[in-house]
Amino acid sequence: MHLEEKFKELKERKEKALIGFVTAGYPTAEGTQEIARAMVKGGVDILELGLPFSDPIADGVTIQRASERSLEAGMNTDVYFEVAAGIKGVEKVCLTYYNLVLQRGLEDFIADCESAGIKGLVVPDLPVEESKPLLRICDRHDETDLIFLIAPTTTEKRMARILDVASGFVYVVSLLGVTGAREHISDAIHPLIRRIREVKTFIPLAVGFGISKPEHVRTVCEVADGAIVGSAFIRLIEKGLESESKASMLREIEEYTRSLKAGTKTV
Repeated sequence: MHLEEKFKELKERKEKALIGFVTAGYPTAEGTQEIARAMVKGGVDILELGLPFSDPIADGVTIQRASERSLEAGMNTDVYFEVAAGIKGVEKVCLTYYNLVLQRGLEDFIADCESAGIKGLVVPDLPVEESKPLLRICDRHDETDLIFLIAPTTTEKRMARILDVASGFVYVVSLLGVTGAREHISDAIHPLIRRIREVKTFIPLAVGFGISKPEHVRTVCEVADGAIVGSAFIRLIEKGLESESKASMLREIEEYTRSLKAGTKTV
């Protein structure tokens, strides 16, 4: 199923999308698959699986720390695709940085995404102006969407350029800065969503950065098609590692996912 079809399916059920992020290989490759299964049981609609990079410029401290530990434990691109392929029952999106895509080769990276069942690729440090080579390959394969970010600072001209080539969904950055849970949702979301809708009405919009509570998800889903939660999941994993109770951690992740998913239902 293509990502846009997933959003349509959810809309028919009067739901919005819950997109949950975890770093592949944190705490281990096998542990990532167990965590993903707990999230699927809790109702996550799309799993954003991070391929860690040594210089993650868009990530806050929590996800940076998880990436460092994943890399120290031996995570690499080959292992990443093995982990991703083993996660079933959910649509998957890869989030990584362009250096890793280039190192593997654009064609090979997208082919590996398809083999692993990955339907979307988010590359925060790839500007739309330099995306044509990767876009061409994604278009040719027709299974993996290249997903772009739009932030409050994105100019009208650049937004139009992004929306002209966007597919899957648009990752709407709710605030300035890096990822990380916040206490309150940014006031910039509503005007930013309006700006995007004025240019392109039918592309799904998923809001990320700073979302960590069911009420955040509910607020976002009033105006967007989905909510992206990342750092809060990583913090739950950290907490579980400290308690040394894997079963308890997985149960808490499942329950937390379920509480977030409840905020996406419009009925």
